[in-house]
Amino acid sequence: MYIIVGLGNPGKDYQNTRHNIGFDVIDMIADKNHIVMGEKKHKAIIGKGFIAGQKAVLVKPQTYMNLSGESVRDVINFYKIDEKNELIVVSDDISLDVGKIRIRKKGSAGGHNGLKNIILHLGHDEFQRVKMGVGEKPQGGDLADYVLGHFRKEEREAMDESAERAAEAIEMMMTDGVDAAMNRFNGGKM
Repeated sequence: MYIIVGLGNPGKDYQNTRHNIGFDVIDMIADKNHIVMGEKKHKAIIGKGFIAGQKAVLVKPQTYMNLSGESVRDVINFYKIDEKNELIVVSDDISLDVGKIRIRKKGSAGGHNGLKNIILHLGHDEFQRVKMGVGEKPQGGDLADYVLGHFRKEEREAMDESAERAAEAIEMMMTDGVDAAMNRFNGGKM
């Protein structure tokens, strides 16, 4: 069984913002696999179903980004998964250009407060992740304003395409392993 977590903030004010691209990817995976995202438990909205023949739980934490680890820990405790191999976290990344994705087996939070909180609650950084490039903040701009801001039209189109690639990458991570997915999807736009 896999737990796939998309990071974001709850509420209409945050919809379609850079910080909520993790939620967007979860919604895309849910639609593609006919999984209903309607159950409220573990401080999250979850959906259960199958992806590429594998049992999966899709998770959108409702704790706000900075406390995402609370929800992730609850879900892992309930489903008793091997978090190093069966947890996949999708988050935004300002160090990647808009539209790029990068898959990692482990690593630091890289300044991302949602990942930082997950690492805190898990007690380690050894979990798979899909980082979604949202572009670097403008020089002199405020980081919070930037990540909570909306994409420009052309950026939104690129992000929709990258969300589709991320959904494909996650499926490959589940069926062929993280190394195969890293080899295929890391590097650039496809």
